Amino acid sequence: MFVELGGSQGGINWFVCGTTSLQKQRMSLSEQKENTEHPTLRSEHEHNGALVNPRAVCNGCKRLYRDPKILPCLHTFCSDCIGQLEPFSVSSRSDRAENGEGEAVEQDRLTVTVLCPDCDSEVDIPPSGLGGLSTDHLALDEVFLETLVTNGPLGCDLCGEGRAKSRCDVCCVNLCEFCCQAHRRQKRTASHSVQCLEELKSCGRLRRPVLCSLHPGQELRLFCHPCDLPVCLECAATLHRDHRCCPAHDIIDLHGDSIRELVTVRLRPHMDRLKDSLQKVEVSQEALRARVDATATEVRAFARAYASAVEAHCLSLLHGLEELRVQRRNLLHLQKAQLQQALLDVGVGVEFAERLLSCGSDVEILSAKGVTLRRLTSLAENSYDPHPATVAHDDGSGISFMAREPAGGVEGYPLVGVINSKTVDISKCVIEGEGLQKGSEGQQGHFTLACRDSAGEQVARGGEHVLVSIVHKEKKNRTVEATVVDNSDGSYSVSYTPEEPGAYSVWVCVKAQHVKGSPFLLTVKRKLRRHSGTFHCCSFCSSGGAKEARCGCTGTMPGGFKGCGHGHKGHPRKPHWSCCGSTVEQSECLPQSVLAAVSPRGHLRTVEL
Repeated sequence: MFVELGGSQGGINWFVCGTTSLQKQRMSLSEQKENTEHPTLRSEHEHNGALVNPRAVCNGCKRLYRDPKILPCLHTFCSDCIGQLEPFSVSSRSDRAENGEGEAVEQDRLTVTVLCPDCDSEVDIPPSGLGGLSTDHLALDEVFLETLVTNGPLGCDLCGEGRAKSRCDVCCVNLCEFCCQAHRRQKRTASHSVQCLEELKSCGRLRRPVLCSLHPGQELRLFCHPCDLPVCLECAATLHRDHRCCPAHDIIDLHGDSIRELVTVRLRPHMDRLKDSLQKVEVSQEALRARVDATATEVRAFARAYASAVEAHCLSLLHGLEELRVQRRNLLHLQKAQLQQALLDVGVGVEFAERLLSCGSDVEILSAKGVTLRRLTSLAENSYDPHPATVAHDDGSGISFMAREPAGGVEGYPLVGVINSKTVDISKCVIEGEGLQKGSEGQQGHFTLACRDSAGEQVARGGEHVLVSIVHKEKKNRTVEATVVDNSDGSYSVSYTPEEPGAYSVWVCVKAQHVKGSPFLLTVKRKLRRHSGTFHCCSFCSSGGAKEARCGCTGTMPGGFKGCGHGHKGHPRKPHWSCCGSTVEQSECLPQSVLAAVSPRGHLRTVEL
């Protein structure tokens, strides 16, 4: 659907498509209608090298105003600039109007809404088009004053031919030299104040007569109350003859006071509050910016200092690692030298002895026997013969970097990451927990292996190869499965569940070597049999006199009772267990074989009723 709206004075012509009516419009001036008589002003409002009054310049086209119109938001633009705005929305509404015969009829009117280029407010264009918008006469006065100040050409308002030299302050018209003389000669205008235009260049705002658009040359001097608009004399005599029209100067105080009251009583205080709030927001913005900048500076300084601390810590770790490498290397060099010398000495002795035995005669052997035996005995007893556990087969596997371990602080900055160089000394490892010596059949046992270094301190890492083997001492094919859990702190938790009582050997090895005390002796006790009956004085009392109640003791009662009773035959004369007849409350239930041996009736279990 396309809609064309037209105005009465050149008006506004839009073709609006329904699919684009809600698109946000922006000012788009046509470059094809560039008016060479009104060149575009620069952003600094300069014209011919002189500053231009910004109140005389349209913010849309950046030229001096041409037919300035006031939008409902009180922003002024040229009528051509408003006409080139894209519609924001188009709506229709029904209004009642009288036709030529005086009958009221409903008419559908389209309302076009545009966005103000300055404030983005939604403003409605009158149905009559741009002609329905009020003309900004103050902007025209500013244009006139700007033209006057910038030596622009001003024509005579009376004859229109000569160049204006003077201006009548009463009539508000520009006069050429001839019309000025005629103006002074006429009796009606002889007393008017006429000033030279050159003298007015230094004055303030100038007033121009507001002329009627329907009657050119007629000034709007009256105000029609019903229509609420200024009219000229001819309009009052014709179109508004039945309306009450008053001189404008008689009612200006009433309407001016209304505007002045709104401005003074409500809007000025509102402006002050807005300014105060805006100032507070600006102060807050500045404070926020300053605080953020200061915090950012602190963060950067902290990051630089922390990076320096981390770098210093890194250099310290590398230095310590290098010292550790030199220390371990020197130790290995010393061991290597000792082993090489010992190997050389033993090799020389063995070679001499073998050559003596293989090549020497009996006499030669006997003659060299003494010195040879002394040397070989010395080599066998006093030569460097290291135990495998004392030789440091140091391949560097004990050196590791623990990234999450606290490392203290540097210049107040907490750091993490340490070099761990502790190696496990098998002879220093210890085992904690009673589960290493004692156990119970069918119950899980526990003990803990703590790996320590040569200084006796527990290593702070795991990963060692720990082997635990539990074997029955008499039944070699009977083993108990052991579970080893690495706690990653140098300790290892061991758990096992024996299924058979007896003595066991527990082997605990680290790196395929027995720890101190291994193998250990583990004694597993037999599982206690729990009583299934009741610890009572007799079955007659515990069952409430029930004849079917039985007891594991040898007691009997006459009268058809199947259990025991006080003072009757076979009663143990003390409290006892009904399941086995044992008189010890904290005891193990007697087995079936014992019951069969002591009771001719066999094992009789109490029936609890």
